[in-house]
Amino acid sequence: MNYSELEADILQLVVAADERSARVFGEETVTRLVRPGLLRYAAQDELAEDAWAALTTARENVLTIGAAELGRLLSTVYDGILVEDDLDSGVLTTIQALAHWQGYLEKNLRGELYELAVRSIEEVDHEVSADLDDFLATPPMAAEYARIRRLLSARP
Repeated sequence: MNYSELEADILQLVVAADERSARVFGEETVTRLVRPGLLRYAAQDELAEDAWAALTTARENVLTIGAAELGRLLSTVYDGILVEDDLDSGVLTTIQALAHWQGYLEKNLRGELYELAVRSIEEVDHEVSADLDDFLATPPMAAEYARIRRLLSARP
């Protein structure tokens, strides 16, 4: 499966998922994308101290805080970015995931879940460098695709 086919399939899964499956997928995926390990190579001087504190609070409470509070924390993070165009990929993935989750919580837009899925695929790709013509050739990428399909296709 090439990358375009993968994206199209994920979009179809997101659109077709029932509300419960969509929510569970979103929760599991955002939790995966804000895990501490993604920040292992981040430099402390990429964000101001209050931005790191806000990012930590958002990450640690992602499933229990509401859209407004998450938006406030993200605003503090954005205001505290100290580097231009050179954020660590883990920091960028974490911020993007939180922003998509905040958008989903605020407006219940399925497009935000699709973006979470794409960020999750990209995060695996960053680790294993998948082949664009055979995107599922590596076991980690195939496993992530299977996880996405399983969660979005689940029925009560």
